[in-house]
Amino acid sequence: MNIQPLGDRVLVQRLEAAEIKKGGIIIPETAQEKPMEAKVIAIGTGKVLEDGTKGGFEVKKGDRILIGKYSGTDIKLDDEEYLILSQDDILAIVK
Repeated sequence: MNIQPLGDRVLVQRLEAAEIKKGGIIIPETAQEKPMEAKVIAIGTGKVLEDGTKGGFEVKKGDRILIGKYSGTDIKLDDEEYLILSQDDILAIVK
């Protein structure tokens, strides 16, 4: 895959959520919520700050992160689904 996010954007891939059961009923995949956990695939070059320098990233390639439910833009590359979002949309790093 040859894709490089621009600026302070991050390319992530959502991690699959475990099958959810409520009261013994299996919820179909179409009714399940999108997983909030993702893996960082690539990062951009950094945000340009007011003094002209580039800001660094708090995440790195391979980190597991938590993101908001409706964050970013969904894209599909090579039959894989990814999400491009701003670094500000990342809620936490999972350790």
